Amino acid sequence: MSRYPVRHLFLALALAAWGLGCEDDPTVVDADYALTHVTVIDAAGTPPQSDMTVLIKGKQIVALRKSDDIELPDGLKTVDLQGRYLMPGLADMHVHTQEMEQVFPLLHVVNGVTTVRDMDGSPFLLEWRRRIEEGRMLGPRMILGSTIIDGTPSLWQNSPVAHVSVGNEAEGREAVRQARAQGYDFIKVYSRLSREAYFGIADEARLQQMPFAGHCPDLVTNAEASEAGQASFEHLYGVMYATSSKEEELREQVGQITLRPDTITGYNTWFQQTHAVEWEAARTYSSAKGMQLFGQLAKNGSAQVPTLILHDVLDRMDLDMDDARLKYLPASVVAGWRWQLAEIYLRGRGEEESAQRRDLFNRRLALVGEMHRAGVRVMAGTDSTTPWVFPGFSLHDELELLVQAGLTPLQAIQAATLEPARYLGMQDSLGTVEQGKVADLLVLDANPLEDIRNTTRIHSVVVRGRYISAEERRELLSDLETLAGSM
Repeated sequence: MSRYPVRHLFLALALAAWGLGCEDDPTVVDADYALTHVTVIDAAGTPPQSDMTVLIKGKQIVALRKSDDIELPDGLKTVDLQGRYLMPGLADMHVHTQEMEQVFPLLHVVNGVTTVRDMDGSPFLLEWRRRIEEGRMLGPRMILGSTIIDGTPSLWQNSPVAHVSVGNEAEGREAVRQARAQGYDFIKVYSRLSREAYFGIADEARLQQMPFAGHCPDLVTNAEASEAGQASFEHLYGVMYATSSKEEELREQVGQITLRPDTITGYNTWFQQTHAVEWEAARTYSSAKGMQLFGQLAKNGSAQVPTLILHDVLDRMDLDMDDARLKYLPASVVAGWRWQLAEIYLRGRGEEESAQRRDLFNRRLALVGEMHRAGVRVMAGTDSTTPWVFPGFSLHDELELLVQAGLTPLQAIQAATLEPARYLGMQDSLGTVEQGKVADLLVLDANPLEDIRNTTRIHSVVVRGRYISAEERRELLSDLETLAGSM
């Protein structure tokens, strides 16, 4: 029997229910600092919540309430964000990173990109990730793919791009086992894998409990890859073939593509030869086949990362060769970009192909809209550092293109917040602005739901609880410009 009289027990319960008779006032929350009087766009679909206060302790949001409903402890650091908008930090679900630790991680952070999925793993990225997670380096959360696993020959033969070429099932399985032992999060599959190697990789990835994602190989259909468990598909590769009334004939043409061994990289020859097939596929689009494929992708939970900004650059080539954002990149990076444009993407391209590619870009926009309406998970990714696809900055370009494709501004935001969190199995900690979640946040000077371009109007950023003020952000950008000019 309790040592307290029953009447005292009832009194204690009543007092606890009203927040009385105990040391902690429920209107007061222990925190390191508070963001006050801000409009919250939580990305969960709740209408914008005005005049909110967000309290952060360590890496976590510990309270999210109306400003009038919360009492801030004396001496607590506060940041008045009246007139501004707060949303989750962004995720770029398709990046490539060069080994310049003072440049690439910060370019993401200053643009509010707090999570990246790197599609081309390297040992230096494993080290960066350790240091970021330990708080010894400022950068985004990093989800790391394996070294590219391609067929024999690879699109990147004779090039400095790291890759593993596999010619059969046994080699494919071994590549998966090695990637797991090296500590990567998922397997990156590529365009020239044979069917034997691809399905061996898919089965071994299942056995090793590793997701696999990347290109849909030329010799495998999107439907087959989805059934095999490919978690995400990049760049819309294969979708045009799969939705053509002439699919069987076009796949035969793709199967006959050969790579010239005398070139620096096979990518140019593949890029040029696949164009003609894509062009014919676009002209023979079957909406019935499209709905069948998209329904299957949606049923299987297969995500699409269309990287529309990549296609915008390579299809339309409407580039500002003196883009102001170039000043944040070292001269060696910019020189490499100019070489790639000339030697990989523009070599052999005539006026007819240029006109066709501009039309193809509009078809890609339409496909993304159709997929999204059919329930396919669409996630934002850029494919930085393809030429003129800027780390950090270009994710905002991608959001604008997703809206052009037919997504609402909220849906485009969710493609870079909520959907990546769900895809990564991190929805309990990331993707929305909620109490208990990690404080990865982006503060804007204007409402992105009214105009998606307002995501570029960045005031400040929070990365795992660390507040980067407007002033510090300006200093970081200035430092990046100075560093780029010296490299």
